[in-house]
Amino acid sequence: MTVRTRFAPSPTGYLHIGGARTALFNFLFARHHGGQYLLRIEDTDKARSTQEAVDQIIKSLDWLGLSPDEPPVMQSAREARHAEVARELLEQGKAYYCFCTPEELAEMRETAAKEGRPPRYDGRWRDRDPSEAPAGVKPVIRIKAPREGETVIRDLVQGEVRVKNTELDDMIILRSDGTPTYLHAVVVDDHDMAITHVIRGDDHLTNTFRQVMIYDAMGWRRPYFAHIPLIHGADGAKLSKRHGAVGALEFRDQGFLPEAVCNYLLRLGWGHGDEEFVPRQRAIELFDLKDVGRAASRMDYAKLTHLNAQYLRQKDADAVAGDVLSILRARGPLPEGAAATVRALMPDVQPRARTLIEAADMCGFAVASIPLTFEPKAQAQLTSEAKERLLDIASFLEEAPWERADLDKWLRDYAEVKGLKLGAVAQPLRAALTGSTQSPPIDAVLFALGKGEALARMRAAAA
Repeated sequence: MTVRTRFAPSPTGYLHIGGARTALFNFLFARHHGGQYLLRIEDTDKARSTQEAVDQIIKSLDWLGLSPDEPPVMQSAREARHAEVARELLEQGKAYYCFCTPEELAEMRETAAKEGRPPRYDGRWRDRDPSEAPAGVKPVIRIKAPREGETVIRDLVQGEVRVKNTELDDMIILRSDGTPTYLHAVVVDDHDMAITHVIRGDDHLTNTFRQVMIYDAMGWRRPYFAHIPLIHGADGAKLSKRHGAVGALEFRDQGFLPEAVCNYLLRLGWGHGDEEFVPRQRAIELFDLKDVGRAASRMDYAKLTHLNAQYLRQKDADAVAGDVLSILRARGPLPEGAAATVRALMPDVQPRARTLIEAADMCGFAVASIPLTFEPKAQAQLTSEAKERLLDIASFLEEAPWERADLDKWLRDYAEVKGLKLGAVAQPLRAALTGSTQSPPIDAVLFALGKGEALARMRAAAA
């Protein structure tokens, strides 16, 4: 058997981080077993589905490195096939026309509520002849649910789950306007796409008992089901905007690396011993559904940030510099030589930054132009005495070899000769060079800026 999984989001908004984890689990399971991972856009809710959401989902998956192995399937394009299966069930006597009016359905719901029962269709058209239908009512097609015994799902995460068939009703599979219901369309699509494993959130578990009715009625082999727990916020409530970022691309915009996000999501609900740092290839080697827990996970943004810092330190310096330059370029035009300056700063920025945004902020001074804009604390460093010293330091460094180790030595020599603590030299110098009181080490700043730019900034601040 060739393993085939699918991720099937509805394009009614951004890709939620929980959906991203579902996509990741489907991807890893397929890769682990040498199979295929597919994408189906479930856009049957035409009122709420948008092309913008479709584009955003695909862009999010691309960013996460979870692009499908085949072109995406649009569920709405398969409505004729969905209707065909519904009519086939009708011809086999496994489904029937229901001519209930909206008023009758409302009455059923009211009666169930009064009696303390869940609202269920009472099956009044299950065995009636369509010739008894009232005039002017377009029928729906309902599947005949089993009425005795129980339905059993052997879930690869949840274990064996059972429901009495008396709790199931004859659900609609084709609406009166000829369009399929979601639960019906999903089954037909999964069958036709040869999906072997349905891996999705456990909020779909109750749907599965209804969907297997269609598999069984059509004589189709059921796929293996695996319902994974949801992701909650730190307070145990359903993850939402009030907890922080929840859209996949929000994490990109906040400077997180896709490999770090995927590593973190992998560890939300899945584990292999004490391994926390699990790069993609290692994840493919290890991933198995038997290691997925049944309890809901809690999103911890601090842990994600810590993990992101680890990935940032290990990433190729030129690649990080390229990402940082892209962020800086989005903030405004870059002066000539900015790329070289940013690359020169990477050895000091990468170990200190936790996100690409932090790295870009640390490099912001590198793309500034004279006259610099000074933060209030930096401005406070530029006293009359400090300005005189800046001119003196500039003259002193005019003769210095512009190598980082030499610059550190020359600054220490200057402080010693003048009888000053190194901080009294470095802090005004940092303010003059960066416009801030926070930056990489001052010798790194001098070296990255280059002699001409550094001396020009010092003299401009003094003036």
